[in-house]
Amino acid sequence: MNVLLVEDELMARRRLENILAENFPELSIIGETDSVRGTLEWLQANSARTDIIFMDVELSDGNCFEIFRQTDIKAKVIMTTAYDNYAVKAFEVNSVDYLLKPIELPALQRAVRRCENSSAEFDIRKIVSALESHAPSSGNYKERFLVRVGERIVPVSSDSIACFVSENKGTYLVTTDGTRYIMNPSLDELAESLDPSAFFRVSRSAIVAKSAIHSVNRLPGSKLSITSVLPENIEVSRARVDDFLVWLEK
Repeated sequence: MNVLLVEDELMARRRLENILAENFPELSIIGETDSVRGTLEWLQANSARTDIIFMDVELSDGNCFEIFRQTDIKAKVIMTTAYDNYAVKAFEVNSVDYLLKPIELPALQRAVRRCENSSAEFDIRKIVSALESHAPSSGNYKERFLVRVGERIVPVSSDSIACFVSENKGTYLVTTDGTRYIMNPSLDELAESLDPSAFFRVSRSAIVAKSAIHSVNRLPGSKLSITSVLPENIEVSRARVDDFLVWLEK
């Protein structure tokens, strides 16, 4: 069976490749993509020969729901994500499965068996609807975060946060006065708990608060640079520029 891997995290993609190669000789990886746009282009040329798609939810230029909106996918899809809030166990039926990262072999074996079941039903629109309905609602966004300062635990209100950044394998909360606190959650996990009207993931390494932005400057290569309450500038990745400007105007 021919497999397409849709995953924007290189290490996660390599790990999945290795697990598949070591345990599923009947599967052949014929393509890899890391974005909504790249996946749409790949499927346009190769959809007919694709049997299974391992599909990450969050991609480099958006989430996978946009792929399903723009094309009719005939292959069987196994969702992969680090976000347990997307875990809709109710539709883990037949050929469709949902795997939380890091993906474990028993769960992967179960998913592949379902895809190999030729009689399995497959309704991708039902899956998309279910996934989207389980995304965080406006009432579930966090309004404060607990950070450690030595032996103390300090609550930080979301109103006083300028940004979250990932640096040197660590995640930091940065307040509007420039104070930095190291945190355990990754930016991926934080992005799911923040109000999207107030915070925006501008790149793989930064989430910014709208209230902290003073101005935006254009850079070569279609990127943007944000001048905020913080001394250092933060760049908006090229893939997120259009969405960022729409968000900033709201």
